[in-house]
Parts: sequence; C-alpha cells; structure tokens
Amino acid sequence: MSLSALPFLLAVMLAAALDVGANLLLARSHGFTRRGPALGALALVGLAFTCLAYATRGMDLSVAYAMWGGFGILGTSLGGWAMLGQRPNAVAWLGMALLVAGITALHLA
Repeated sequence: MSLSALPFLLAVMLAAALDVGANLLLARSHGFTRRGPALGALALVGLAFTCLAYATRGMDLSVAYAMWGGFGILGTSLGGWAMLGQRPNAVAWLGMALLVAGITALHLA
C-alpha cells in the first residue's frame, strides 16, 4: 500500500466504525421507539456515508464498499457479542474469519 492511499483506507475504517456504532444504537433504539438512540443511529449512518464517499476519491467503489461492509459486519458481530450478550456459534466465527480473509484479499488486490 502506498502512503498516498492511507487516508482513503483510514476513511473506510472510520466509516465502518461509525456504521458499527450506528448498528449498536439501532439495537438500543428498540425499533426506533427510543428517540435518542434512533437519532444517534441515523446521524452515525450519515457520517459513515460521508467517510465512504471520501474514500471513493482514492479507491475503487467496489473495494471501498466491500471493505466497509466487511468491517461493518465483523464489528457489529463482535459488538453484539461484547455489548449485547449475543453469542456467535462456531459457524459465525468461521464466517468472521472468512470476512477477515476476504477483506485482506481485497486490500491486496
């Protein structure tokens, strides 16, 4: 990876982190019945898309979106496990490992 690509990769990672935060707030909103977490989730999604839009200035949309989605799924799964008491089974852990491998392969492409 060239140093000039670093800001765009960081933007994708920030977009994914914001997406994970939005997803966890969405769970706390109880189907948008709790206004604070619901509005927080919407705000974080908007910020995540802003970061993703910036990332597409320096990388292909297909790579940026796939990395954002993969990191988002991975982070949401781990966040649900750590913060919401959700317990992934063996197949879920395997899927997360495959996500990491896929994200790595996309980044190296």
